[in-house]
Amino acid sequence: MIALSLAEIASAVGGQTYDIPDPQVQVTGPVVIDSRKVEPGSLFAAFVGERVDGHDYAREVVDKGAAAVLASRPVGVPAIVVDDVQAALGALARHVVARLGATLVGLTGSAGKTSTKDLIAQVLRRKADTVFTPGSFNNEIGLPLTALTATDETRFLVLEMGARGIGHIKYLTGLTPPKVGVVLNVGTAHIGEFGGREQIAVAKGELVEALPADGTAILNADDPLVRAMASRTQAKVLFFGEAESADVRAENVRLTENGRPAFSLHTPTGCSEVTLRLYGEHHVSNALAAAAVAHDLGMSVEEIALALSEAGNLSRWRMEVTERPDGVTIVNDAYNANPESMRAALRALVAMGKGRRTWAVLGQMAELGDESLTEHDAVGRLAVRLNVSKLVAVGGREASWLQLGAYNEGSWGEESVHVSDAQAAIDLLRSELRPGDVVLVKASRSVGLESVAQALLANAQGGVDA
Repeated sequence: MIALSLAEIASAVGGQTYDIPDPQVQVTGPVVIDSRKVEPGSLFAAFVGERVDGHDYAREVVDKGAAAVLASRPVGVPAIVVDDVQAALGALARHVVARLGATLVGLTGSAGKTSTKDLIAQVLRRKADTVFTPGSFNNEIGLPLTALTATDETRFLVLEMGARGIGHIKYLTGLTPPKVGVVLNVGTAHIGEFGGREQIAVAKGELVEALPADGTAILNADDPLVRAMASRTQAKVLFFGEAESADVRAENVRLTENGRPAFSLHTPTGCSEVTLRLYGEHHVSNALAAAAVAHDLGMSVEEIALALSEAGNLSRWRMEVTERPDGVTIVNDAYNANPESMRAALRALVAMGKGRRTWAVLGQMAELGDESLTEHDAVGRLAVRLNVSKLVAVGGREASWLQLGAYNEGSWGEESVHVSDAQAAIDLLRSELRPGDVVLVKASRSVGLESVAQALLANAQGGVDA
């Protein structure tokens, strides 16, 4: 974070200082909410959670070198006391961002946010110092914490923005006003909370509404609901996609033998060839969004193509591909799941598994509301149509509908199985995997299926025949 005195922070957040001998003492370390991450010069934000009260760690963090605690009550050590710690954290982020000379890039969408954010960051940091959201740290707490890691050297700040309702993105853009806004797609993630795709589009479009007149809205030309957002902004509009009308588009899209996408990248300044290190054709759209951002910020098509071709996977459990010594390939995509990302992962599995036996180990997709059983049934049917060799549906009712969808699609029933939990899936795979098999593991984060991938890899690395 840029260095700020405790007096300036108190003023920025509307707080009162307690037990601070010298208000000019500066915060030079990170702002943290986890006492284990405190460094000398840190500011510790004390949140009250369901099980833990951060105020109880006030003395400990100051003893570790924290300059002060951002708290909702006096804690007997140097503190800035506010009515609402979350609101104060946001106000501090807004204050810091206003002092930076950085260009803020905000992005949202129903699927692909984190992968695209990682691509944008890897491309832009070829040009200048870039700070970006770690993992999916994209909510009312994670976004300001990310913004507060920016320094005087930061030129690009890439922020992923999530939403679980209308007004959420508007709030986030108020904390960190973007100059460039990217909307990837409008799908069915969290549809149970929003009530429909049209409502999701309303929420996602809050990002482009927040852009200044001299900003840029980067919109997916292949998604009608996103394309229509052009009418909701005063900013310049740049379209990306495979549509012929897109300003930044892909032509001659294909997959390499190992399932990595390649394409010809066309921008208003020229074209160049790209072969991604990521797996699955769905990453073409993500890469085009990143290319559109880079183009808007002045990078040449050759620079963009090279950066995209060298970009890797920065966030864990997202199409994380590992080959075991026995030739079994484990694809850990268990960080999260929705219908769009599930379909994309299944297609990537099939592309990677040409001539090999493929396994889809799938669990519940959460927050789908009334559409839940229908969407799970549809994913099971898709697994059949794609000719996935084996489907292992893990968990409760929704998982049973994955298997039911496979049964209903055709005479494929003996190739699908429903197991009760992750351990049962591990036991099954250990007994049946053969050298050369490709295994996709995917579900919503709450299901915990990453343990399946981790167990299979740990067994192999430890020399145990899995």
